[in-house]
Amino acid sequence: MKVWIAKAVIQKSISFLPYKHRINYLFQKYVTKGVLLNDALMDDKLTHCGNHLNYYFKYGHKPENFTSLEIGTGWYPIVPIGFFLAGADTIYTIDISSLLKTTAIHQTIQKFLDYYASGKLQTYLPVIKEDRLEVLKAALQMHGDPQLVLEKMHIKTTVGDARKMPFTDGSIDLINSNNTFEHIPEDILVNILIEFKRVLKPDGVMSHQIDMSDHFAHLDKSITIYNFLHYTDAQWNRIDNSIQPQNRLRIADFRKLHQQAGFKVLEEINRPGSITDLKRVKLADKYTSYSDADVAVSHTLMVSNK
Repeated sequence: MKVWIAKAVIQKSISFLPYKHRINYLFQKYVTKGVLLNDALMDDKLTHCGNHLNYYFKYGHKPENFTSLEIGTGWYPIVPIGFFLAGADTIYTIDISSLLKTTAIHQTIQKFLDYYASGKLQTYLPVIKEDRLEVLKAALQMHGDPQLVLEKMHIKTTVGDARKMPFTDGSIDLINSNNTFEHIPEDILVNILIEFKRVLKPDGVMSHQIDMSDHFAHLDKSITIYNFLHYTDAQWNRIDNSIQPQNRLRIADFRKLHQQAGFKVLEEINRPGSITDLKRVKLADKYTSYSDADVAVSHTLMVSNK
């Protein structure tokens, strides 16, 4: 049995269990090693963080007293802490379930302090308010409720549906996500984008990092990152799971969803992928109307405003 099929079967089974997100975390931590806070993950998230900030500043915003909103909090609050160090006044994060643990927050803080001490952090973030490093050190000594630890760094977490958020109209300067959009069903995502339009300030910016590759290929190198495009929707529904779903949307779909919600895409920073690898996969009929170039794009940073 191929590795990706084994993982798909296991995650599909886990998705029917109580506490499925916790069980999946343990599976990925101890079996696939996919959620460890190593340098590779830290570097990847800091790259996203720096990109979001750079494009926010590019469109005329200053690096202090801004309010940000992240969808997809995850296990390690790397981007929110990066925003705090860059000068954000309030950082909101929202997710459908609570995955944050105090130990993971401490690990993240220690990584930031180690990266700063080595000079590495300065290569990722365009701005660092050095006085806020002392706040990180104080938070590192806090224990107990992870919410209280995060609030020390102006980070406020919300568990709930991003289609109906507890924020007032036009209250957010910068909305971002990091490898989250590819996990949200299309019909839900369009309504989340409509809600984003409501809460974003008139001169605000959205910046979304999207990974459109088959995530099973991250673990199993015997398949290409386009392997999941071979299956019909009915076939994929039998393979996909509810703990790490993949919507299989392509770059043209994300452009269309932004337009439907009333956003103007300012920039796309695309990773073009490989047409050669794409040609190795017999595409399901739904993808044959797309251009090869659009189907092949594997990652994008999509920057937009109202």
